[in-house]
Amino acid sequence: MASTFKPEQARVPPALQLPSPPITKFKIGLCQLSVTADKERNIIHARAAIEEAAEKGAKLVVLPEIWNSPYSNDSFPIYAEDIDAGPDASPSTAMLSEAARLLKITIVGGSIPERSGDKLYNTCCVFDADGKLNAKHRKIHLFDIDIPGKITFKESQTLTAGETPTVVDTEVGRIGIGICYDIRFQELAMLYAARGAHLICYPGAFNMTTGPLHWELLQRAS
Repeated sequence: MASTFKPEQARVPPALQLPSPPITKFKIGLCQLSVTADKERNIIHARAAIEEAAEKGAKLVVLPEIWNSPYSNDSFPIYAEDIDAGPDASPSTAMLSEAARLLKITIVGGSIPERSGDKLYNTCCVFDADGKLNAKHRKIHLFDIDIPGKITFKESQTLTAGETPTVVDTEVGRIGIGICYDIRFQELAMLYAARGAHLICYPGAFNMTTGPLHWELLQRAS
């Protein structure tokens, strides 16, 4: 009796029919931001970058990872915001929502430290052209590294890993979201492709020790 097991399909999720993208050609604005210890200044700087990208015709604007805070375990608890508690508790996402609504663009808001109860997450928010929060992705794969004499950093000292892949339908198409180190795990990209994603966004703030070795290669592979 022939076996029904097909190993080549074991790691491939059931595919969904690829939806037709709302538009087939659009500009993407990628905002590179120099972060300071002043959160208010970081928010103003990010807004200016978003507005500049929109003025140049971008319909989708993507921010980097942890753009409102210095990237350190000491800073994450201080700069963290309770996104679900509303705009007063989260000035960073309030700005993103308002900018998306006024500029009529889709924003993949990089990521900020999020406080939820007694836990901290590295979280990306996606806003539609009406300023509505369409999706929230919590970084699944935390970056813990120890290269003697070069770099030691453990996100897991302060952050909690997310548990859910994120696929969101937007005005520019279906987008899969990952954050920085999420790109190292091709299964996430495979899942997004099977779920009909037209585009995968990986906001990142990679270090210059390991980053140059694989960042571009992993983007192409994913």
